[in-house]
Amino acid sequence: MVLAALSPVLSALPMSGEGDGHFPPEPQDFWQPLFAIPGTGFYFTRSMAAIAISAILLSWWLVRTTRNVSVVPSRGQHYTELVYNFIRNDIAKDSIGAKDFLRFVPLLFALFVFILLNNLFGIIPPIQMPTMSRVAYPIALTAIVYVVYHWVGIKKHHGIVNYIKWMIPPGLPAWLLPLVVPLELMTFFINRPLTLALRLFGNMFAGHMLLVVFIVGGWELFTSDSIGLKFVALPAWLMAVVMTLFEALIQFLQAYVFVLLAASYFSDAVSGEH
Repeated sequence: MVLAALSPVLSALPMSGEGDGHFPPEPQDFWQPLFAIPGTGFYFTRSMAAIAISAILLSWWLVRTTRNVSVVPSRGQHYTELVYNFIRNDIAKDSIGAKDFLRFVPLLFALFVFILLNNLFGIIPPIQMPTMSRVAYPIALTAIVYVVYHWVGIKKHHGIVNYIKWMIPPGLPAWLLPLVVPLELMTFFINRPLTLALRLFGNMFAGHMLLVVFIVGGWELFTSDSIGLKFVALPAWLMAVVMTLFEALIQFLQAYVFVLLAASYFSDAVSGEH
């Protein structure tokens, strides 16, 4: 399963004895469209397929487990409620506060389950590609958080002018304002969304590449002409199994961190204090 899913990568690598040796992959090696959409000039890619599959699976699961809600929950309802209560009580309520947290729970819950499932696709055959390792998807999710927390902040502070004034720490000497104001504006409007998106993307991309190194590296060792190198392939593949388990933990943590930071931004937006 693993080698089948990585066959496009394997085919892009030069085999032993070809050319002058092995070279790092190039950007076009990661461009793997499934098919072209006729008459549009657009392509349907593996990541687009993964996003569609995740949306279908999550919709089916949530409808199935909440259609007949009862006081004594079914197994599916129980697991759904566990995840929902985790987001509601341990993230939203603790981060935003008991007064304002409820209106943000549906968004935070949707973000968490969506990111988590798409992260786990990195270790689930036959997909084995974390969707969030394509930077456009973390950017799109960050844009949702970005719009929501700025809209909430502007509404809370009765206009964009008062919202920007709130960003500036009170009591600063006038001579510090030219230095502090740009830094604060950069933090709220650039640094926060940039780091939120790149953290998720970077961790998912790096973890995926690490698994590829051990799996493809083991394959290259196994197919080499040296008997000794063939035996070295086994530890490489065992390490791939260990890293897969570790990657599952990272995938959960990155979904958790994304939602936790989003909740903290919402908390700032509804807060009356800087």
